[in-house]
Amino acid sequence: MYICGKNVVREYLNQNHKIKKSFVYNNFTDTEITNMLKNKNINIKYLDKRDLDRMTEENHQGIILEVDDFEYSNLSEVLEKDSALVVMLDHIQDPHNFGAIIRTCEAAQVDAIIIPKDRSVSVNGTVIRTSVGASKYVPIIKVTNLMQTMNDMKKCGYWFFGTDMNGENYSKLDYRGKTCLVIGNEGDGMSKLVRDNCDFIASIPMKGKINSLNASVAAGIVIYEAVRRRDEL
Repeated sequence: MYICGKNVVREYLNQNHKIKKSFVYNNFTDTEITNMLKNKNINIKYLDKRDLDRMTEENHQGIILEVDDFEYSNLSEVLEKDSALVVMLDHIQDPHNFGAIIRTCEAAQVDAIIIPKDRSVSVNGTVIRTSVGASKYVPIIKVTNLMQTMNDMKKCGYWFFGTDMNGENYSKLDYRGKTCLVIGNEGDGMSKLVRDNCDFIASIPMKGKINSLNASVAAGIVIYEAVRRRDEL
């Protein structure tokens, strides 16, 4: 997997991740990063901008790292955790949305994020860059079947709060205890099966003419309301 950009590269180097190789622009001027690479004995391959552009569609800023694929966490880590706050993403496909949600979850100290294996964006270089390295600090769990996962979590005492335009005002719900917030797909929202298996549906009131929010924005609003209510304990 490739990651790129000065900020996320600097974060990776500071976190002592295993880095296989680095690809650096011939005229790269950030001596702090190049010194870190040399001090860690990381192989540096100098390339021209055209070669770097071929490796990624992202704005690489003259630095690309080849790193191990992301290591996902296990569902068992959150099943028995007392009073956990978990976020489940129902087939989010935009890596920038996913990265922004991870960043919000880390800031709010969410205990874990759950994503499905199929028809969903995985943790890739774009996600890591958008999250500004926050993916290192939030357990991310990839599951085969969201419905089975919901059933397993319910058996352990979790309550599910879906997000949809047609629901109860999100600020009037009680998010205390074992809570899982479900964020739907960017275009279609939550699938019918997932929606039907939620215990509550949280809705964000809309005052303007646009009747929907970006998935990562909606997630941030509901996550921080849940944190606020839980802090009242």
